[in-house]
Amino acid sequence: MELGNRYSIAYKGLKNGLHTFNFEVSDDMFQAYESRDIKGGSLAVEVAMTKAESQLEMDFNISGEVTCECDRCLEDCLIPIDYEGHLIVRISNEEGEYDGDIMWLSPAEDAVDLTQYIYESIVLSLPYQRVHPEGECNPEMMARFAIVSSEEMDALEAEAEQHERRGIGEGDFNKLAALKAQMESEEN
Repeated sequence: MELGNRYSIAYKGLKNGLHTFNFEVSDDMFQAYESRDIKGGSLAVEVAMTKAESQLEMDFNISGEVTCECDRCLEDCLIPIDYEGHLIVRISNEEGEYDGDIMWLSPAEDAVDLTQYIYESIVLSLPYQRVHPEGECNPEMMARFAIVSSEEMDALEAEAEQHERRGIGEGDFNKLAALKAQMESEEN
């Protein structure tokens, strides 16, 4: 993925201690990952990195907004993102699995690619329900999904109870008997 250079930190030439880096995340990250949840976005990423001999400790602050489909009206809506996270990058010949909290790098590598971590952090920051603020949904679409009022529901339930009490009428049995006779004659 070509985004790796954009969200990488070349740490080899840096002195031990605290360093700060800033990145801008735009639509191209979400397009590169072919995200189904996020259509685009504009976010600022600040990384405070403490470099030591054998590891990097990084504190992330990701803020901005992403464009998602509204769960209520299916139109695009802006979802604010405010994420704070911590990542440890171990520099070792030992190979470990990246688990979201710890990343492993070979001493031969001179830069750490943060693309995956940044993308995952944004996706995990999305709320479970993604909707417009109250009253901002597309009114035309909301009318299509109109919920039955309690009065309408009461009327429907009363009508169903009436049909239940009446049961199947004499005319219904005659229709069923005629249908049965027609099906039997077609079989012969």
